[in-house]
Amino acid sequence: MAFMEKPPAGKVLLDDTVPLTAAIEASQTLQSHTEYIIRVQRGISVENSWQIVRRYSDFDLLNNSLQISGLSLPLPPKKLIGNMDREFIAERQKGLQNYLNVITTNHILSNCELVKKFLDPNGYSSNYTEIALQHVSMFFRSEPKWEVVEPLKDIGWRIRKKYFLMKIKNQPKERLVLNWADLGPDKYLSDKDFQCLIKLLPSCLHPYIYRVTFATANESSALLIRMFNEKGTLKDLIYKAKPKDPFLKKYCNPKKIQGLGLQQIKTYGRQILEVLKFLHDKGFPYGHLHASNVMLDGDTCRLLDLENSLLGLPSFYRSYFTQFRKINTLESVDVHCFGHLLYEMTYGRPPDSVPVDTFPPAPSMAVVAVLESTLSCEACKNGMPTVSRLLQMPLFSDVLLTTSEKPQFKIPTKLKEALRTAKECIEKRLIEEQKQIHQHRRLTRAQSHHGSEEERKKRKILARKKSKRSAIEYNEEYSAKYSNSNNSAGSGASSPLTSPSSPTPPSTTVEHAPF
Repeated sequence: MAFMEKPPAGKVLLDDTVPLTAAIEASQTLQSHTEYIIRVQRGISVENSWQIVRRYSDFDLLNNSLQISGLSLPLPPKKLIGNMDREFIAERQKGLQNYLNVITTNHILSNCELVKKFLDPNGYSSNYTEIALQHVSMFFRSEPKWEVVEPLKDIGWRIRKKYFLMKIKNQPKERLVLNWADLGPDKYLSDKDFQCLIKLLPSCLHPYIYRVTFATANESSALLIRMFNEKGTLKDLIYKAKPKDPFLKKYCNPKKIQGLGLQQIKTYGRQILEVLKFLHDKGFPYGHLHASNVMLDGDTCRLLDLENSLLGLPSFYRSYFTQFRKINTLESVDVHCFGHLLYEMTYGRPPDSVPVDTFPPAPSMAVVAVLESTLSCEACKNGMPTVSRLLQMPLFSDVLLTTSEKPQFKIPTKLKEALRTAKECIEKRLIEEQKQIHQHRRLTRAQSHHGSEEERKKRKILARKKSKRSAIEYNEEYSAKYSNSNNSAGSGASSPLTSPSSPTPPSTTVEHAPF
């Protein structure tokens, strides 16, 4: 197959979900414009940082591109006269810093390609659409029955995953979706096992898994085809969005925020938990649950993107659960992500932050009980319940599911072992990242405490006391020596009388280094 002949691009080591932070360090005026020198950092390591230089026009261009989100972003306004004044430049720098803070802390914006390329032009220099088209074109050489109708531009959030609307030549009215994806940082399967497992996905039959029509892979990427669903995903239902629209347009700023009805929440939640339990029992790692990965087929939820864990792609919610050391298995990740999804189904929007201290009024206290078990401070600190435990909770235990389809997914023993090993490696990287974040947080808290005004005052008082004690002890010691010296001189007749030289006592003030 021609698609298989493509030389491997190699595993992508960059984790696109690791947050980028940006701080304007300085500004410089060159002729008729001002440049801002920005320090960008990936994650918690200061060593993993770099400088970029941007003009106001670069910010303006980015902001225009982000208007599709419908968000009102705080970019400082343009000024034609007096824009070289020192005070104005300082004020604008503050405004631009605030703008950077907003786009890097918004979960959807911070993960989009526009923002990544603005902050990390070297890390995101490739044209992923062009790369995807090359792979798809090679696939069509060996599979001429398929035909591209149109590219589905930016309908997903992943930078390295591209979508195309397809049709079969002898069935021109049917529409399918092809998605191509690059390898991610958590790809631990051997090339042979990876390709075998990808090709095994069309054989997976389950009432709550959206069926794969065709799947193939080479050493560097995978290509899958599924039927196109006009209704779209569960997230499209919640946000009342059109499936073909770009991700930023669909989900950043919904016109109307409204959750689903209680019966829908119960039914959809039960269906999703059933398929998670099925995958967990099979030993198949998932870790990619969110509302956009649940296809709606009538009143039935069907899970998407089983291939993500095989490709080694990072989870949509990874930047959340890396903060909590007790969420350290893919099973617990699925349960935590289910909490996010349940919150979105209930309130029509994602939580403002996680963990959630208090939950708004819900259609039932049974909903809040599940949310508390997956998103509360206590849950994030102590660990997640199992999927089986969630199924036993009042919200889902009385839901009757009517389906005649028998689940089928036969995974050979050798591939099961390969999956188990890959899962352990994924979890090991997660645990290591959580450990580093935990240590960094402790160090930051200690430094903040050490540098606080109250602590500085305490240290000054202690230093003064110590200084006074030292002076008193020295004077007492000196007095004792002087007394002993006089006594010795009085008792020895042949000893000449000498006057002891008086050493200069130490200063009672201590000079402190600045803190």
